Amino acid sequence: MFANKVVIVTGGSAGIGAATAELFAKEGASVAIVGRNEEKLNEVAKRCEQHGANTLIIKADVSKEEEAKTIVQKTIDKFEKLDILVNNAGIVRFASILQPNLLQNFDEVMNTNLRPVVLITNLAAPHLIKTKGNIINVSSVAATLAKVPGLMSYSVSKAAMDHFTRFAAMELAPSGVRVNSVNPGPVTTDIMATAGVPAKLMEGPTMASMTALGRASEADEVGDIILYLASDKARGVTGSCYVIDNGFLLK
Repeated sequence: MFANKVVIVTGGSAGIGAATAELFAKEGASVAIVGRNEEKLNEVAKRCEQHGANTLIIKADVSKEEEAKTIVQKTIDKFEKLDILVNNAGIVRFASILQPNLLQNFDEVMNTNLRPVVLITNLAAPHLIKTKGNIINVSSVAATLAKVPGLMSYSVSKAAMDHFTRFAAMELAPSGVRVNSVNPGPVTTDIMATAGVPAKLMEGPTMASMTALGRASEADEVGDIILYLASDKARGVTGSCYVIDNGFLLK
């Protein structure tokens, strides 16, 4: 389905990003995998190459502008074009509005979850216009919820990402470039474990029990939605925020 296509996946060393990179590889795409952990990036690249895919490992911290700026150009240098951009890199951090370190927390989240999405999209857009490509931003149901104390920075970053998705879709549509987001609910990844989640938030009902279907998604389920949105099957879809949350928003 994606033979001869070139894909960038940020946050590709684990979780949704790693699963998405491998799914694209299975479908014949060449994949540029971006992340901070070189060892994990190599593991993902090996799995992609087992499907016959060409890969490019880009060790970069998207929160650092000078590193984020290199991602698109390195991909073009290797593959000479770009068809699909998956803005997946993101972090979760907790801080109450009453905490003195709130602004530091807010800036850290925005500088990883939002600012690089705007930067990389800006740099990728001219290349995507040439290929009539598309962009998928990985957002969250947290964009529309205010349920979890301390999750303000993350939630605001995702709400802003959704609106950026709509603006990018509107501005790039005349050039034939589609832009969408996928908004997962609970997903079985290590993002919470690496977030310094307060112990009290992990007590009581599990995230899975907070969904109508009583389950959390696996990373490749989100990847399947990303591939659908990137494919010609979704050629009429742009400016949309696709929810995959097992009914989390219903409860």
